[in-house]
Amino acid sequence: MIVLGSDSAGTELKNHIMEFLDEKSYEYLDCGESKDYPDIAETVCKKIVSGEAEKGILVCGTGIGISIAANKVKGIRAAACSDYFSAKYTRLHNDANVLCLGGRVIARGIASELVNVFLTTEFEGGRHAARVEKIMKLEES
Repeated sequence: MIVLGSDSAGTELKNHIMEFLDEKSYEYLDCGESKDYPDIAETVCKKIVSGEAEKGILVCGTGIGISIAANKVKGIRAAACSDYFSAKYTRLHNDANVLCLGGRVIARGIASELVNVFLTTEFEGGRHAARVEKIMKLEES
């Protein structure tokens, strides 16, 4: 299950992403829109850490603010991505569980590619697993 949310600047792109997910037959839950991106980031991320969803997609104007907010939720590894390589490697090497996109800076076609690679790329593990573990321990300090 994928969970989605946006602020008002990201709603149009989030709606496009939901159309893409429908085309690809992904199961998802739209948590809606909030005028304040920290609120929707918290809603979406809590569904991931509770186990209700495996991954999330958040959209604000640039993807940056919402990624900062998402990363404040314990257990979340959110990445603001605007290119294919970053979206792929945040899964391969960082085991990111939330993709953050910018509705004002990313075109629809690119967004579809980023969502696709994010959802289809598996975590590589190996030497990266120890690094991810170190990242997660930072939440405890």
